[in-house]
Amino acid sequence: MEFDFSWIFIGLPLAFGLGWLASRMDLRQLRLENRQTPKAYFKGLNHLLNEQQDQAIDAFIEAVQHDPDTSELHFALGNLFRRRGEYERAVRVHQHLLSRGDLSQKDLDRAQHALALDYLKAGLLDRAEDALHKLEGSVHEPQAHLALLSIYERSRDWAKASVIAQKLSDSGQGSFQGRLAHYLCEQAASLDLAQQGDEVLALLERAIAVAPQSARARMALAQALADSQRPQDAFDTLTALAQHVPSAWPLLAPKLAALALTLGCSDHALTLLEASYTQAASLDVLNAIVSLRSAQGDTDTNARYAQHLQREPSLVAATQWIAHEKFEHDQFHPQVQRALERAAKPLQRYRCAACGFEASQHFWQCPGCQAWDSYPARRVEEL
Repeated sequence: MEFDFSWIFIGLPLAFGLGWLASRMDLRQLRLENRQTPKAYFKGLNHLLNEQQDQAIDAFIEAVQHDPDTSELHFALGNLFRRRGEYERAVRVHQHLLSRGDLSQKDLDRAQHALALDYLKAGLLDRAEDALHKLEGSVHEPQAHLALLSIYERSRDWAKASVIAQKLSDSGQGSFQGRLAHYLCEQAASLDLAQQGDEVLALLERAIAVAPQSARARMALAQALADSQRPQDAFDTLTALAQHVPSAWPLLAPKLAALALTLGCSDHALTLLEASYTQAASLDVLNAIVSLRSAQGDTDTNARYAQHLQREPSLVAATQWIAHEKFEHDQFHPQVQRALERAAKPLQRYRCAACGFEASQHFWQCPGCQAWDSYPARRVEEL
């Protein structure tokens, strides 16, 4: 049987024509999809630039429907939901990304980090903690540790915060020794000194070893020693603090004076206090000097406030000086004294250097902005 070559001449053009037609249909469909997706995508970007988040979300949802496999659009959509406070929708978007099997490990870690941020912003701290722990060993580990540190500070879980602070310090993310000392002091403060005295002292001594320049650790140790009927050790701890951190004199001066009266070593304490006052005049240090001089029978301690006024203009010092002075119209003295005390009271506060929050007592962590060591040892009037 002979093969009919005429079919070749008929079939080849037909096959070529059908192939060309199919390719044109595929190209047309591809162009149509490519036109639709960028159009919705760029529309969303335009709304974002104009701060129109509602319209941007609608545009990105449209883009995702046209190309459901595009991870970048999902990330953009999830971040928008989080910024708008729609945390449940943000969680669903990022959980969908995590459930996909076609994502690279880099994108999976990114989705895990985004999911942790969703939980954190929503206040679901336990879920955020679990999500952040899954980022160990990823490129997001430093950010995860910082977020965990924030969670443990908010929940006052100082033991876990200490572990994370040590990890951050070991990984070269900055110096966290000061914070670690605070966490150890917080742990010590949560214990009963009468029942767990040895553990309290061990935590405070470890805090000093971690951060020798930490004023809080030595002051807390001095207080614990004083409460444990060890006034001499407490006095020695405060004098060591004065040597390591001279700027802490305004804080430690009242405690040092009280311990000196208990131990009967007022002369030694006065030598230290007056040397500090000569170097940097502080009203808190002056008050400690006056209290010790008065205990020794000095009746002219009020003149020291007058000398302070010559050195430093101070409404607080003027108020204390006037309180012990006699005037021609002494019947008006109580009213004048009350007026001056009222005017001077705001000047005796401490002010956070980070946010400006003022308080009548010194804080190691600002109640307003939660910053550590943001309160100077000096009061507002002396700043």
